[in-house]
Amino acid sequence: MLSAMEVTSGDADAPKTPAAVRRLGPISFAGAVSGVSDLAIAIEDRLGALEVGARIEIETVHAPLVAEVVGVDAGIATAMPFGDVAGVRRGARAAFRTAGSAIAPSRAWLGRIVDGLGRAADGRGPVPAVGALRDVRSVPPPAALRERLGIRVDFGVKALNAFCPARAGQRLGVFSGSGVGKSTLLSMIARNTRSDVNVIALIGERGRELREFIEDSLGPEGLARSVVVVATSDEPAMMRREAAFLAMAVAESFRDAGDHVLCLMDSLTRVAGAQREIGLAAGEPPTAKGYTPSVFSLLPKLLERAGPGLRGAGAITGVFSVLVEGDDHDEPIADAARALLDGHVVLDRRIAERGRFPAVDILKSVSRAATGLLADSEYETVRIARSLAAEYEDIREMLKIGAYQRGASPATDQAIEFHSRLEAFLEQSQDAPVNAAATFSALAAILPALSKSAAR
Repeated sequence: MLSAMEVTSGDADAPKTPAAVRRLGPISFAGAVSGVSDLAIAIEDRLGALEVGARIEIETVHAPLVAEVVGVDAGIATAMPFGDVAGVRRGARAAFRTAGSAIAPSRAWLGRIVDGLGRAADGRGPVPAVGALRDVRSVPPPAALRERLGIRVDFGVKALNAFCPARAGQRLGVFSGSGVGKSTLLSMIARNTRSDVNVIALIGERGRELREFIEDSLGPEGLARSVVVVATSDEPAMMRREAAFLAMAVAESFRDAGDHVLCLMDSLTRVAGAQREIGLAAGEPPTAKGYTPSVFSLLPKLLERAGPGLRGAGAITGVFSVLVEGDDHDEPIADAARALLDGHVVLDRRIAERGRFPAVDILKSVSRAATGLLADSEYETVRIARSLAAEYEDIREMLKIGAYQRGASPATDQAIEFHSRLEAFLEQSQDAPVNAAATFSALAAILPALSKSAAR
């Protein structure tokens, strides 16, 4: 490595300014480590060349450690590592990383599992780099030039096909507390949705769940048309955040090639948590529940990258899980995500406790792109079902205490009769997909005994 005095452009008259320094191809030396903590590394910026977003390699007693600069102040740059800081010592040299945050995804990536830096994580050797380079932090296509949402997406899940229908390029959130069946629903979507390519990002999840998801949920056929990006809960915040960006870049690559891509990210909440750690380390002030301002600027940058592409391109249909803390569906990340997404699927703990899975609350779940998507007969079937379900919810507490007498209201009597049928309809096992046509046929079949006029 070169010292600060050895850095030169090969021209004795070249200006020694930070801008000139950054233009030099063979630059190596960036600074020296002045302090280390579990989360961040302080680096003396001796050349004044370090800037936010710069990738550096820090020498350790083991292999070099990749880190990214997240803040610069008074000649000291704060960098957060993509790996364990064990072995980093004061005075260690930091070098500019020649390879930035660009990847080269291609169809050779299908069937592979990669980490947040695009490195193989499946023990099958390096991931081929034969595609065109793509910046991991690319920007979405211009809004005015993007195609409109496409045809209906068939999730193979009755509750979604009927009560939260989606179009190609739509972005849906799955809002759920812990232990309510979120992972099971996501695995059903991953296995059953008809798409050309799946890009699945498992971020901040338990490491033991990876093989279960790959082998049980996807299976060999599903994995063959998927790219899986993994950053488990024990990995540094930078790696967890980077995995989200990388997954979107991979999805964009296939979308621009004309494919319909299903991008499934579990979970958006843990991406936000990673950014919170990064923001606090960079000196940002904590706001609602400790989340820093950069969290709420990151979410739209990430989510807007899903959706339709330019004319001739495909579309990215995004399904993003949101883990609501303490079953509070109004907590900051859930609230922010709802405002950015094109619809939301709500899983209810009370439904799960009654033993009905998937535990989708059809009254709280909504698709903002459903207008004009359903045929008239389908729309009418769903309208009646929702109306009866809402009527039953209004009377549920009275039924528990015996305060309602049958015959008092024909509409309420019909809702009570319909409730058990609807619950049986919504129940669905993980390995029994039902397409959209069969979904509406089955839903309509439980309505004929009811007076449709009374449900209005």
